[in-house]
Amino acid sequence: MLEYMENISQSEAENIRKTIQDLFRQTCILQTKCDPVTLIQKDNPHYQVCARNREFIADYLQVLDCELVHDPQEHIFRITGDGVLTERMTLLTTKLVILMKLIYRDKIMGEGLHATTTSLAEIRRYGKETNLITRRLTAQEWQEALILMKTHQMIELPSAIGNLEDDSPIYIYSTINIFCSAADINELVEMFKGETGETEEQKEAEYSEKTQDQWETQDEMRSE
Repeated sequence: MLEYMENISQSEAENIRKTIQDLFRQTCILQTKCDPVTLIQKDNPHYQVCARNREFIADYLQVLDCELVHDPQEHIFRITGDGVLTERMTLLTTKLVILMKLIYRDKIMGEGLHATTTSLAEIRRYGKETNLITRRLTAQEWQEALILMKTHQMIELPSAIGNLEDDSPIYIYSTINIFCSAADINELVEMFKGETGETEEQKEAEYSEKTQDQWETQDEMRSE
């Protein structure tokens, strides 16, 4: 490995280091990224770094008990394995991910590939219609969920979260499918529908018990 790094340019070696850091921080590297202001897709240079140095990066990650996976359909590189820290999403964040998936699916089915944007107002509407979100969320709750989704390359935001307006466009990446498949969406929506009489703590405990293993099992299956 040292020999490989010594035989490439200093700038490429630095690109590899930054790309590996991004893989651990955000789980995946997309081929194209959406400009948060213009919503125009642009090539992601870190994806090309992965493509050029795929064998080396895979060998490096293997030492850390991780695996580099290329998904040609979604046009991403991502890491899986025991060496990857598992993100434990709260019940509320999971519900918002589900809503994002529902919106993404409806937009793709109804309006085509150029319509995958949503907004806080639309998310709230979907939450009310599905009974997944039945109360007003605090600014901190929105912030925690949106930051997690942005970090893991599920969405792109046009501004700082605190500056988002109700109608600010939020771009949804197809990687939302990685974190929740269509079958899981329907099952989870049904599980959460009509939940009344339970405290938030009781719902959180039930969610952790019933679904956390499911998320981790899905990740293992996708890596095979």
